[in-house]
Amino acid sequence: MFHSVLKSVTTFSATILLLSACATAPNNPNANSDIRNAQAKSEAQAESYDENEVVAAISTHLGVTSESAASAIERLFKDRGRPTAYITGEEGGGALTIGVRYGKGTLWMKDGRTEEVYWQGPTIGFDVGAEAGKVFTLVYGLEDPVNVYRRFPGVDGSAYLVAGMAINYQAANGITLAPVRTGVGLRLGANVGYTSYTKKRSILPF
Repeated sequence: MFHSVLKSVTTFSATILLLSACATAPNNPNANSDIRNAQAKSEAQAESYDENEVVAAISTHLGVTSESAASAIERLFKDRGRPTAYITGEEGGGALTIGVRYGKGTLWMKDGRTEEVYWQGPTIGFDVGAEAGKVFTLVYGLEDPVNVYRRFPGVDGSAYLVAGMAINYQAANGITLAPVRTGVGLRLGANVGYTSYTKKRSILPF
C-alpha cells in the first residue's frame, strides 16, 4: 500500500515538473516572422550596391579619385541608402535660358540584369556651361529594369556641388534617380526641367 502511494506521488510530481518545464519555455509565435524578416533584409541588401562598390564604379567611370567619389556619395547614402541599380553613360547639352539634354548609357542592376537606356529632356533656368561629359546615375527603388523607361521630373532645390561633381535628384512613381555629373560644364542653378528615359533614341526632347 505504501509503495503504491509513493509511486503515485512520484508520478504526479514528475508530471508537474514536466508541465512546469513546458510553461517556462514557450514557443515564440513571432520566431518564424523574425527569421523571415531577417532573411528579407539580407536579400534586400544582397540586391543593392554597397558604398564601396559605388565608390569604385564612380571612380572608374568618371575618372575621379576614390576620395572624391566617396565624398560625392556620402550624402547620397545618408539620404537614400543603398541603390538597387546605377546607370553609366555620356550626355551632351547646353542652356542659357532654355536648353536640352541628350544621353545614352547602360542600366546595371545588382542582380546582373542590364538595359540600354537613352534619355532626353528640356531644361529651363540658368545653367552653367555647354555641358558635355560622363554621368553616373544612382537608382533607388527600382525592382524591374523596364520601369526606368518613364519621365522623371527634377526635384526642386535638390542640386548641390561636392568634390567637383554636380548631383541632383529626379523622382517618379517611387523611383528616385541621382545623377552625378562631371565634365566641361555643371548644370546647377534654377533647373526645373525633366528627363525622359527611353529604350530608343528620340530626337525630340519633349
